[in-house]
Amino acid sequence: MFNNKDIRKIVINKIGNPKIFVYLIIWLMFLVFFGTLAQRDFGLYQVQQDYFSSWIKWFGLLPTPSARLTMLCIFINLSCYFFRPGIWALKKIGITITHAGVILILVGSFLTAIFSVEGNMIIDEEEKSNYFENYYIKEFAIIDKTNPKYDEYIIFDEPMLKRDMVLESEKLPFKITVFDYLINCNPVQRIYFGNENFQGMAKNFYLQPLKPEKEFEQNRPGIIYEISGLNNPDLDGIYILFFGQSITQTLEFNNHKYEFMLRPYRTYLPFEIELLDFKKEMHPGTEVAKSFSSDVNLIVDGIPRKVIIKMNEPLRHLNYTFYQASFIEEGEKETTVLATVKNYGRLFPYISSIIMCIGILFHMIVMGMYRTKK
Repeated sequence: MFNNKDIRKIVINKIGNPKIFVYLIIWLMFLVFFGTLAQRDFGLYQVQQDYFSSWIKWFGLLPTPSARLTMLCIFINLSCYFFRPGIWALKKIGITITHAGVILILVGSFLTAIFSVEGNMIIDEEEKSNYFENYYIKEFAIIDKTNPKYDEYIIFDEPMLKRDMVLESEKLPFKITVFDYLINCNPVQRIYFGNENFQGMAKNFYLQPLKPEKEFEQNRPGIIYEISGLNNPDLDGIYILFFGQSITQTLEFNNHKYEFMLRPYRTYLPFEIELLDFKKEMHPGTEVAKSFSSDVNLIVDGIPRKVIIKMNEPLRHLNYTFYQASFIEEGEKETTVLATVKNYGRLFPYISSIIMCIGILFHMIVMGMYRTKK
């Protein structure tokens, strides 16, 4: 008969078997190889979601572990090492430290995969911003512009924009039913006038579904939705909205003015950045920028601090990093584009690499001492 201690030992030895680690690494290399090849046909974002950010990767009808699930299995496999006896003996302490470094880098990778957000912060000269916009994810924003002093926002995130989903808020006197959400579409003018249920731009245009672009950020999403509950035939009905729509869809009811937008998902910051001056240096005799930088004020709790963001010198504050990525020129107006990353696991690779180096070095020294004694 086995007691609990024997059972635990057997389970740890089975799950923590080094052979499992080798097989998982081989499978991870397989995913990286074929994921890299798939980028040619499906683009970086789609492949990242399919191969690395999901839990299951489907090869046809065959479900297999994705990179995320594989990394979780590696974490469990390596963690079993710390339940083995004698791991703090002098001969094994170097290996133990190295394992701790690998575990730490896996934890950092998990934090990055789950919580990291990236996008662009676009600021005109002498203007401020306290948010950045996601490259890929969109949101459905309804803006109540009634109060002249401020706008009130009601936001519905992209995962909520599914067919037959009903969007409601206590701040809205109507409800919205999603008829369809298109990843990529093209607004096409109708050759006939829409029926009486169509309102706004939907009377003259419809959204033509298109195949998603390989570069996902080049897609133009669109939404077909119905507004109901106003008991007004001139307002209740079917509307359309698409990303980058030049004429904003508005609705006025009971002295309230609502504006509808499909826009990039915004992440708001606990501070503001003000663009004081944008500078660029051109290659002689060309219109190609050699380098460019932004003089900004980092405003925290109303207190400004002047910072220069250059192409190879980003601004780091809290868990955010701002890189000088690009710029926009319209006449005399200059606008900076800062690539922004929010990453809670930013320091983990540095710390874990130091720990692993210490562990390997310690193990080499100890093993060298043992050989010398022999």
